[in-house]
Amino acid sequence: MLSKRLHNFFTTLVDNSWHSGVFWFIFSLTFAAIYGFLALKQAFSSPYVVQDDARQHVFWMQRFVDSGLFPNDWIANYMQSNAPSGYATLYRLAAAAGINPMLFNKILPPLLGVAATIYCFSVCTQLLPLPITGFIGSLLLNQSLWLKDDLISATPRSFFYPLFLAFFYYLLRRYRLLCLSALALMGLFYPPGILICAGLLILNFVGWKNWRLCLYARKYDYLFYAAGLAISLAFLLPQALTPSEFGPVVSVADAKKMPEFLPGGRVSFFLENFWSFWLNAERSGLLPWPLSSLPPLFATGLLLPLLLRFSYRFPLAKQVNSNIKFLSQIVLVSVGLFLAAHALLFKLYLPSRYTAHSLRVVLAIASALALTILLDAAFYYLRSRRICLFFPFACILLSCLILYPNFLKNFPKTNYKVGAVPQLYEFLQKQPKDSLIASLSPEANNIPSFAQRAILVGKEYALPYHVGYYQEIRQRALALIRAQYSPDLAAAKQLIKKYGIDFWLVERAAFITKYLDNNWLRQYQPATAEALANLQQGKLPALAKVLSSCKVLETENLVLLKASCILNH
Repeated sequence: MLSKRLHNFFTTLVDNSWHSGVFWFIFSLTFAAIYGFLALKQAFSSPYVVQDDARQHVFWMQRFVDSGLFPNDWIANYMQSNAPSGYATLYRLAAAAGINPMLFNKILPPLLGVAATIYCFSVCTQLLPLPITGFIGSLLLNQSLWLKDDLISATPRSFFYPLFLAFFYYLLRRYRLLCLSALALMGLFYPPGILICAGLLILNFVGWKNWRLCLYARKYDYLFYAAGLAISLAFLLPQALTPSEFGPVVSVADAKKMPEFLPGGRVSFFLENFWSFWLNAERSGLLPWPLSSLPPLFATGLLLPLLLRFSYRFPLAKQVNSNIKFLSQIVLVSVGLFLAAHALLFKLYLPSRYTAHSLRVVLAIASALALTILLDAAFYYLRSRRICLFFPFACILLSCLILYPNFLKNFPKTNYKVGAVPQLYEFLQKQPKDSLIASLSPEANNIPSFAQRAILVGKEYALPYHVGYYQEIRQRALALIRAQYSPDLAAAKQLIKKYGIDFWLVERAAFITKYLDNNWLRQYQPATAEALANLQQGKLPALAKVLSSCKVLETENLVLLKASCILNH
C-alpha cells in the first residue's frame, strides 16, 4: 500500500483515491485547454495567419479543397511526396468534412495537446500511482511543448507526442492490440518515431547476458513482439527501398561542400563549434533545445536515478513501479538512433529528430516522479520535527509550477507568421489558378498559403536534402537573381518564357547593395556576387526601369509586375 503520509497533503486531494484522481486529471486537462486557447487566440488574430512550418507542410493540401490549385507545381509536388500517408489522409478527411486544411492546421494543436496530456497523466500514474504525479508530469510536458513550435505546427512531428505516449501507456498496461495500433499510427504519421518504438520492443525481447544473447520475453509474448517488428518493417522497408522521384538523398561529401549546410546556410548543419554540433545544435545536437523551451523544474528529472538509488532515504521511491526501466530504455534507444543517424548521415534524416522529442517526454515523466518523491520526503522530514512549514512550502512549489508561464514574454510560442499585405493575396487569388509568381522577397514564402498560387522559388522551400529537387530549386534561384539584377532586360524575358512566369514581385529596396547582403541569397554564387558587383558599379538593373510601366499592384514596400508587360518592352 502506498505511503499514507501523502493523504494529508492538500487535505485529501493528493492520494490515490478515485476522487483525487478525477480532480487532478480534470485539473491537468484544464491547463492543456488553457494553453490551447491561448494559441488559438494568436491563430485567429488576423485573417492571414499561418504557422511557420505549415507554410511547407500544409499549403499544398489546399488541393484537397480545389484540385485545380498548384498544377504541375514543382514545390507542391515535392512537399506532397514527403508527407506521411496518415498525416495527409487526416487532412484530406478534414477537407472532405468542409474544414479547410489551413484552418484545420490551427485547430489541431490544442486537440493533440489534450491527447498528449491524457496519455502523459496515465503513464505517470502507472509508474507511481499518485494523481498528483500525473498532474505534474502532464503540466510540465504541456509547458515544454508550448514553449517550442513542434506541437503548434500540426506537422508530422506534432503527432509524435500523443502517439508515443499512447504506445508507452499501452506497453505498460500490456494492452497488446492497442499498443500495436499506436505503433502503426506512428508509422502513418511520423515514421522516425517508429524506429524508437521498435527499438524499445527489441530491448524488451532480446538482451545480453553472460556474453550471450538471451530472450527476455515470455513465450506467449513472442507473437506480440514479432507483430510489432513486422509492423515497423512494413512501414520502414518501402521507404528505404523505394527511390524518390526527386532524386537520392544528398551525400555527406556533397553536403560539406554546399553553403546551404554550412554555418549561416538555409539548413545549417556542419558547425565549427564541436560542442554545439554534438550537444545543442538544432539539427545535429543530442539535446537540441534552447534552455528557454524547458521549464526549470525539468532539471529535477535528472535527480530521479539518485532518488531511486537511495530509496532508503526516500520512502516513496520504493513505490515506483519496476517498469521505470522503460525510461532508461527510451534514452538508450534514442541515443543509439541519434548515433546511427550521424553514421548514416541524411539516410535516417536528421540525428536530432531521434532525441528531441523522446527525451523531452522522458524528462517530463522523470521530473514528475522526482518532484513527488521529494515532496513526500519533505513532508515526512518536517512532520517528524513538528515544523509546520510543509503546507506553505508545497503551495509555493506548486504555484511556481503552475504560474511559470506568466513570467515569460512569449507563451505559448507559436511562431505564427502574419500576412502583412492582404491586398496582394486578394489580388493573386483572383488570377488564374496556374499563375506563377517570381520573387526574391521573403513575402514570396506566404503566397502559396495565403493566395493559393505557386511561386518560382522561395527560401522556405529551398530544402537541399534531395538532390533532384534542389538542383531545380538552385537553378531557378540563380536564374532569378541574374535576371532581376541584369542591366539587360533580355535576361528577365528569357526567365519568363522558360518557366511561364505570370507575375514578378519586387521589393522597393531590392536594388540597393544591402538587400543582397543576407544569408539566403549569399548561398547562390556566383549570381549574387555578380548582381552585387553590378549595383556597386552603378549599373541599374533593367527590371527597375519598368517598375512604373508594368506594375499592376503596389504597396508601401512591394511592386507586383505583369510578366507579359515585361515581355513587350
